[in-house]
Amino acid sequence: MYKIREAATQDIALIHALAWKVFPQTYEGILSREQTEYMMDWMYSEASLARQMEQEGHVYFIAEDAGGQAVGYVSVRPDGDGIYHLEKIYVLPEVQKHHVGSQLFSRVVDYVKGIDSQARAIELNVNRQNPALGFYRHMGMRIDREGDFDIGGGFYMNDYIMRLDL
Repeated sequence: MYKIREAATQDIALIHALAWKVFPQTYEGILSREQTEYMMDWMYSEASLARQMEQEGHVYFIAEDAGGQAVGYVSVRPDGDGIYHLEKIYVLPEVQKHHVGSQLFSRVVDYVKGIDSQARAIELNVNRQNPALGFYRHMGMRIDREGDFDIGGGFYMNDYIMRLDL
């Protein structure tokens, strides 16, 4: 078992460091190096993480191993009308397949149900080529729709939007 704790703004540097260990490797072979670097700055610069946590309503959770080392993270934010958006869920490669992702996902579901008795669903965007599609299906999500989203810099996210009805 891993300990899952809610992150605070003091954890921004930790989340930033974890992202650099996980995100580029996750999208190697799917996204260009240039798009990966653009997205890292866009989503994971310390300033972006602070804005997400302090202004945009993102709540982060960090998974730690028995030694207190951070091994993964997840974030969720309200998206209006009883919908919550799971923004990010990443686990270090060396602990993937150890159920860390399942624990993080379950923590988000419990969190959403705990703060909003009227919550209707959790949605997430996932790249259409991401092998994590199988994980999300295993967690009970289904593909609801798809979209191509202009994220700036001449780059697009080509995603499925998956949904878990609560």
